[in-house]
This record gives sequence, C-alpha cells and structure tokens, in this order.
Amino acid sequence: MQTTQSSPTLIARAIGYAGLIPFIGLSVISVLWNGIHHSAILFSLLAYGATIISFLGAIHWGLAMREEQADRIAIIWGVIPSLIAWGSLIVDTRWGLACQFITLWICFFVDFKRYPKFGVSQWLSMRFQLTVIAGICLALPVLI
Repeated sequence: MQTTQSSPTLIARAIGYAGLIPFIGLSVISVLWNGIHHSAILFSLLAYGATIISFLGAIHWGLAMREEQADRIAIIWGVIPSLIAWGSLIVDTRWGLACQFITLWICFFVDFKRYPKFGVSQWLSMRFQLTVIAGICLALPVLI
C-alpha cells in the first residue's frame, strides 16, 4: 500500500488557493455587473461550483481505492456530491447557488469526519479556508 500525503505540500496549497480565483472573480463580477451577460456570469459561477463539488466527492473515491478493501461509505459518498452538483445546474441559478453553498459545507463536514480514517486530517485546515471563501462567493450573488 502506498503512503498518503498527510499534509498539503506547497504546490497543493498554491493550486488549492488558486482554485479560488474563478469563485472570487465570477462572484465579484456578478455583484458589480448587472448588464446583458449577467445570467451567463452567474451560470459560469454555478458551473465552476459544480466542478469543484464533484472533485470533492471524487477525493473519497481516490482514498477508498488505496485501501485493500474499498470503503463502501467512501465509494457511495464519492458520487453523491456530483449528483447534487448536477442537480444544481438544472434548477433556477440562484437556487442552484444556494444548493451548492449547502453542499460545500456538507462536503466539509463529511471530510471532517472521514479524513482522519485515511490519515489526511492535516488537510482540513486548508479545506476549511477554501470552503469559507468559496461559500461566501456562492452566497454573495444570492444575497445581494
């Protein structure tokens, strides 16, 4: 069995935080711009959120695949975020953003419970920071 990177490397941190650029940029633009392409900007934010939420579920598949006997909970949970993210794309954009906000936090709490089992709980500090900022970016266009 391979070893697990127990804490984020510098490159993982850099890429993780860089992943906030679309969240921040699209959220700020959607709040400041109410022109002709406003709905496209909101949908772009929604689509990016769906991509990230799907990624968060996929992490659990990757962790489960490393085990000699795959963890059924991790395999099942691994697909749930992507199904919710897909659903968020087919409802009203503002409802979709609200759904993604909630889903991001559910993903964090699942990770908080599950990461220690896989020896990666040191990633939770960064995950929390990313979730706070991404969550604010998803909520801002809904609230303003």
